[in-house]
Amino acid sequence: MSPTAFIPSPSSNGFNLGPLFVHYYGLCYVVGITASVLVARRLWREKGGDPELVLTVALWGVPFGILGGRLYHDITSWNEVPHNWYGWIAVWQGGLGIWGGILGGVIGGLIPLRKARVNTASFFDCAAPGILCAQAIGRVGNYFNQELFGKPSKLPWALEIAPAHRPAAYIAFATFEPTFLYELIFDLLLAAALVWLVKRGRILAPGIFALYVTGYSVFRIFEETQRIDPAHHFLGERLNFWVAILLTLAGLAWFAWTQSPARRRRLERSGRLGGPGGAGGAGEEPPGGGEGRETPAGSVGAAG
Repeated sequence: MSPTAFIPSPSSNGFNLGPLFVHYYGLCYVVGITASVLVARRLWREKGGDPELVLTVALWGVPFGILGGRLYHDITSWNEVPHNWYGWIAVWQGGLGIWGGILGGVIGGLIPLRKARVNTASFFDCAAPGILCAQAIGRVGNYFNQELFGKPSKLPWALEIAPAHRPAAYIAFATFEPTFLYELIFDLLLAAALVWLVKRGRILAPGIFALYVTGYSVFRIFEETQRIDPAHHFLGERLNFWVAILLTLAGLAWFAWTQSPARRRRLERSGRLGGPGGAGGAGEEPPGGGEGRETPAGSVGAAG
């Protein structure tokens, strides 16, 4: 029996535009990526960087991120890949692993960043809040695909799922926890917190990005205990549950290292520790080490 109040399931997952069928899932990612670029442009400009660089990085990072996200999904959920020649890349049908997407996006983004010789640590700190905004908006696409929901629920905000999209073991239930909605809200709250921290300029880069990895992974630990969509298990838990735990620990260790007194003293001795209003935030260190130099864009240190 359905509860008296619930979120109705969508009537369609897209619309026709001439001969084309536009999937809401893909459209949500387009909107999300646009929002991500706008947020990053503003934060990077406030740090003294060239805002046009953000678009260049996005043009590299987005394709790499989509490819990385899809490959992660294909590797960890191989039984969910459509059985046709293009199934491995059929992102319009859903199936993007966020961990692979982040890794792919970082790899792609590093290509123009190194060419521009700006401080990559500072740049990714400015990018982190925007990435969370993109993830939040992308979760709306999960609603239209009727996927990534949680356990059966009768809460007023429970989500109605059509029988065709319910797991076989839950076919008798009509409404479920909208776990993607919980993530959407969490992502926006974490993004707002990170924007505030970036503007304060007290955290050494790439500490903001480390907090992004840590915070999102902590939430995923909770989310993975609620979801009931098909997944491979290890030691009785979903595979991504263990991935989230490992990334939480790695993110905490990474953040602790970035903020360590020894690193701060090293940056101070080398003259790379900026003030809260400086171009590089509260101090950054080029990924490859070395003394670094100030670039025309105003970033402190050279990448590579």
